[in-house]
Amino acid sequence: MSKTSMNDNIIKKWVMKQYWRVQQSQAFISIGFWGTTLTLLIWPYVGWRFLSDCDVRGCFPDTLLGLPATYFGLAFIFIMVMAAVLVVGIIYDAFLGLWVEWRSVDMERNPYVTYALSPNWMMTTALLAETLKRVSTEDEKMEEQCDWILNWCKSQAREEMFARTVQKWDKMFDEKTPTFWFLDEKLMENARNLEFDDED
Repeated sequence: MSKTSMNDNIIKKWVMKQYWRVQQSQAFISIGFWGTTLTLLIWPYVGWRFLSDCDVRGCFPDTLLGLPATYFGLAFIFIMVMAAVLVVGIIYDAFLGLWVEWRSVDMERNPYVTYALSPNWMMTTALLAETLKRVSTEDEKMEEQCDWILNWCKSQAREEMFARTVQKWDKMFDEKTPTFWFLDEKLMENARNLEFDDED
């Protein structure tokens, strides 16, 4: 991988990390924005009913339970807006079922479901392939496929996620992480020496 493409990946990852951080609060903040924005947009059309000086019959008194009637009006609109959003959510979930297709696309775009392996799955897959290879000594085709799987696992040891895991294992245990049978010393050293520029 060239230096330019590596820098591009670092920039992309930094941008996506900030985007991920913004998303974490989006679920709560967006509900508040939905409610308050729509409430304030609707209020000019119905607010006159909560004013004591209006001349239309059916106006509310100036205060209710010692509080300005305006507060009750705004709260009522806010609750109605939230109820409408909930109804749309129920329709989206129970009747349209669009989340099924959304999840399908989400899984298709997830590298750790398609071609990449997280360290725990890499180790599990390698162990299974090695076990199958050892019990299939008379099946050359199966041994070739097991070797292919072990090479796939080895390729995943070049990724940043494996480096993070190795460095964490080294700190957690008294002995250093061993060089696993399907890897080599160079890969392990690269994993140990990789530096991360996370903002903690």
